[in-house]
Amino acid sequence: MAERACVKRLQREFKALCKEPVPHVVAKPSPSDILEWHYVLEGSQGTPFEGGFYHGKLKFPPEYPYKPPGISMITPNGRFATQKRLCMSMSDFHPETWNPMWSVSSILTGLLSFMMDNSPTTGSLTTSDEEKRRLARSSLAFNCQNVTFRKMFPEYIQKQAEMQTLCEQKSEQQPVNKPGEPENTVAENRRNKDHNRHFMFPGWLGAILLALLCSIMALPLLSLDLTKQ
Repeated sequence: MAERACVKRLQREFKALCKEPVPHVVAKPSPSDILEWHYVLEGSQGTPFEGGFYHGKLKFPPEYPYKPPGISMITPNGRFATQKRLCMSMSDFHPETWNPMWSVSSILTGLLSFMMDNSPTTGSLTTSDEEKRRLARSSLAFNCQNVTFRKMFPEYIQKQAEMQTLCEQKSEQQPVNKPGEPENTVAENRRNKDHNRHFMFPGWLGAILLALLCSIMALPLLSLDLTKQ
């Protein structure tokens, strides 16, 4: 059971986060357990994590802020293993380096900064930038399958729905190739149709040309009739 000082401290930190949000970081305590917080880190621009949304968990000890929390990541990201405690100076791996002045916001800001780095640690992974980008693209859809995530972060569920709608609209606007057809065939066919359309005669002009042709062909017959008369 959490100590009274721990509860007050965490409640105060949550109010501070609501009043002054930290860039690229969202964090909330579990409705049923104030010692368990869930967070979302948004990947920084210009990094392989750009566009990613990374869900994780902080587990605070009852003695917080005099003891550090455990930190884990839930969303696959290519930098940290999932469902495993991460080794950081701000985590329970290193209680000797913990500073009681640190808060939820400073912990998660430090985690986001450490995520952008390549320094190895317990729980870290080594993957290519392309793999990190792939995981970033699929991160939000992955999170939306998590029941706890859906309950705690409804704003991201709405974001996922908007992104999916946008993707569907874009796919409808793009031509689809037939199986075995080169990728640019449909686009070229469309351009050719547009090009040929410019050279099609309008209906009224075709009728005039047809009338003129018939008149020319009828001239020899008229001359023959006049000669007989």
